[in-house]
Amino acid sequence: MIAIFTDEPQSWHTRELRRALRALGHDCRAVDLRQCRIDLAQRPHGLHLPGFARALPAAAFVRGVPGGTLEQVVLRLDILHALRELGVPVYNEARAIEKSVDKAMTSFLLARAGVPTPPTFAAEDAASAGRFVMKALAAGQRLVSKPLFGSQGRGLARIDAVPDSPPLQDGVAYLQHWLPPRGKTFRDWRVLVAGGRALAGMRRESRHWVTNVAQGGRPRPVDLAEAGNADLARWAVAAASALGMDYAGVDLMRDADGRACVIEVNGVPAWQGLQRVSDIDLAGCLAADLVERKMAAGARAAHG
Repeated sequence: MIAIFTDEPQSWHTRELRRALRALGHDCRAVDLRQCRIDLAQRPHGLHLPGFARALPAAAFVRGVPGGTLEQVVLRLDILHALRELGVPVYNEARAIEKSVDKAMTSFLLARAGVPTPPTFAAEDAASAGRFVMKALAAGQRLVSKPLFGSQGRGLARIDAVPDSPPLQDGVAYLQHWLPPRGKTFRDWRVLVAGGRALAGMRRESRHWVTNVAQGGRPRPVDLAEAGNADLARWAVAAASALGMDYAGVDLMRDADGRACVIEVNGVPAWQGLQRVSDIDLAGCLAADLVERKMAAGARAAHG
């Protein structure tokens, strides 16, 4: 039995994963991380997962980690860490999710790995953040302020002039150089990566500079096999590798010279919008990668 960790058991994504895993001969159960617990009286492994009694899942597909207080989120990630320690293949592992959910760490790791990404600044000191803004604006460079934790384009603000107050969100400044559009339409690209391979991509277009589908962006199909898109696929795969991810939704933009830059990496990506413009069975590809690569590798490790 494979566990699908989600707080939306009836969602489109959960249904798609159930279908794909069952087609590969695996039963699955949706499990809410908020209902799991560490219980050392639970023999033999010290975990309680609803629906699994004393057994452990054959694998875990992490579709979502519910938000909450810092303590709540850490405990939910502890469950994923514990499963890995117990030899259960976890897709994605907690460490990879921790890296991607923290935009500052994502930017740091991308730069360390040589993956092109916009110049980025992160600090909780208001004075240094203000100096960074003034220096960038004096050089003619606009900035984007983002929450350190967040997704779907929520909380983004463009800085075109010196703000009246320091650009801190929840006590932290996370600032990136803004990449202006190369035409009249704002656009970026989303590439879904699994098992070190770019599965599919889409271009998101909008009249607004925030192009997320959740914010009204229009998805357009992209053929990653075309020569002009090869760099998108290459850097998306490199970004997922830099963060140690089994699967990832990688967001990219092009700079003024047309070079691809990785903006963000999502460790629990949605793919419904991408599926609408793709002929590939994306849930099937993700399920196959979990079963044929991740679970197979776990079985080999268990048998020496």
